Amino acid sequence: MFDYETLRVIWWALLGILLIGFAIMDGFDFGIAALLRVLTRSEEERLVLLETIEPTWEGNQVWFILGGGATFAAWPMLYAVSFSGMYLAIFLVLLAFIMRPVGFNFRGKVHDPRWRNAWDWVLVLSGVVVMLISGVAFGNLFLGVPFQFDGNLRMTWHGSFFELLHPFALVAGLVSLSMLLAHGACWAAYKADHVIADRAARMARWATLAYSVFYVVAGIWLAYGAAGFAIVGPVVTDGPSNPLYKEVAHGSSWFASYMQYPWFWAAPVLGLLGAIGVQLIVAKRGLGAFLCSSVMVAGTILSAGFALFPFLLPSSLDPRSSLTVWDASSSRGTLQLMLGAALVFMPIIIAYTSWVFHVLRGRVTLEHIRESGHTY
Repeated sequence: MFDYETLRVIWWALLGILLIGFAIMDGFDFGIAALLRVLTRSEEERLVLLETIEPTWEGNQVWFILGGGATFAAWPMLYAVSFSGMYLAIFLVLLAFIMRPVGFNFRGKVHDPRWRNAWDWVLVLSGVVVMLISGVAFGNLFLGVPFQFDGNLRMTWHGSFFELLHPFALVAGLVSLSMLLAHGACWAAYKADHVIADRAARMARWATLAYSVFYVVAGIWLAYGAAGFAIVGPVVTDGPSNPLYKEVAHGSSWFASYMQYPWFWAAPVLGLLGAIGVQLIVAKRGLGAFLCSSVMVAGTILSAGFALFPFLLPSSLDPRSSLTVWDASSSRGTLQLMLGAALVFMPIIIAYTSWVFHVLRGRVTLEHIRESGHTY
């Protein structure tokens, strides 16, 4: 149905869609968790805030599972290198994912303020760790990560976890953290009791302001302080998946793809417009601000993906070993088979998710919590 080159581009786009879906749908859950002790002043208020995500947080994780599964099947070399090389970072993210449901389920098992406070801080840390490390990982893509292949495509990794904490990567982590805190605050402003919503609206404004500053700083750093990667010589877009068949130069601009495809600039513009939209309308405490923060998240991820294209995982040790869209994919038959499955199941997931959020529409109030007697 599609040639190999087209299938690779389609799956690069689908990987981006899955990342955006994960950041939007699970991002506000982690933002709420991280803000649990910031936006609330009492146990009842904390129950309200948790109730805004309790019915949907587990379902939202399907985007994380889909992203991991798609990476494993469509980009096996990317999966192998990143998951083995960044093992400790990914372990911390998975630990945070594991501790979140434990926090939800355990905090109400003992009616002791110290017990609940302890699990509240577990939830806060789970949110912060995922948001921060995810951004740090993205930042390291622009720096290049320390791996290389030998002639038999055996990978070796020469870095450590602490080497990933480069200043630019930390700025990228702060972009992610502030962005998703704003996203979570917009959700709280839309769904929580008006007392909490007022605080959430103020938090959303401060977080989007911080996001805008960090995002612009990261862009300037990329333009003037971080050398990019570029394929030199002829580019074979439908060849075998062997990264050693190409030559890569390190020292070009990360914005070269933006010069080649000017419409790429729409992504960072969308990100900043989304942040401006949050600033302007979050005080209304409606759905509009959450939609604006979703646009901000999507624009930010797209801008990073467009800058990296066609690279998926650049190598700082051996630029030729860098993984790109053209040499890190599965076979044409695998990509085509998976595309058929994606075209069937993704609309079902989106339709079901939309129906769930429609059924659960409405604000969670303090009166609701008092009448239901619900505890966590």
